[in-house]
Amino acid sequence: MHYYQRLMTPCGELTVRASDKGLTSVAFDDTSETPARPSGLTDEACSQLSDYFARRRTRFSLPLDAGGTPFQQQVWAALTTIGYGTTVSYGAVAQQLSNANAVRAVGMANSKNPIAIIVPCHRVIGANGTLTGYAGGLSRKAFLLRHEGVDI
Repeated sequence: MHYYQRLMTPCGELTVRASDKGLTSVAFDDTSETPARPSGLTDEACSQLSDYFARRRTRFSLPLDAGGTPFQQQVWAALTTIGYGTTVSYGAVAQQLSNANAVRAVGMANSKNPIAIIVPCHRVIGANGTLTGYAGGLSRKAFLLRHEGVDI
């Protein structure tokens, strides 16, 4: 079974999708899937995301079912270790994976992250401190970082 529901946030509408195993996607998108087919998991994800935007939550506790290649899954797991209000470079993520030469591959995996905010790819920035690509748009990335108290 696949479940989904929409959540309005301060930086736009999110669609939260889940399987019976875990979240499959949290995305800023304009596709309108009606009627919604919520589940306990999509309800809980929306609740935790609402708490995040209300500054009552800095970590998420939700099962994930994102798919992806083994390398992408390694990168996404590494992203979940980046603390609230902090940023790291793509190179730092590559080093965390014990593969300093994989900077570009980390960037590609980061760009394919299907679970925005909960798997915090917005916390990865360029080595020179600049904001780089974000599937939700750079303005949303900047909003999320400022929301977390990052001076950008």
